[in-house]
Amino acid sequence: MKLIFIASPYAGDIKKNTDYAKEACQYVLNEGNAFFCPHLLYPQILNDNNPEERKLGISLGKELLVRCDELWVFGNHISSGMFEEIEFAKSKGIPIKRIMEIDMETNELAPLGLGM
Repeated sequence: MKLIFIASPYAGDIKKNTDYAKEACQYVLNEGNAFFCPHLLYPQILNDNNPEERKLGISLGKELLVRCDELWVFGNHISSGMFEEIEFAKSKGIPIKRIMEIDMETNELAPLGLGM
């Protein structure tokens, strides 16, 4: 089982993007992997609207990204935070996989009973 770092949009429509991030987590689980999704965790504790706290959240995410087997980038749009994570993964030689929204739509997400 691989540990997958999930990158997907967060800012903007936070409700929609949070739901999408949860779908991405389920997608990773359905592929037989574990996941780390920092934007579902850190905004619970840090204020994403505060530039210093946002920077801290991204920095904490990178600390865990180096421990992940791969970075999976979800969605059709690359946000500035996602771009930073992608560039960091490239610099560390971490494999990157892109999953577009159409890929998620065509790959049925079987419910895992996780309440997502």
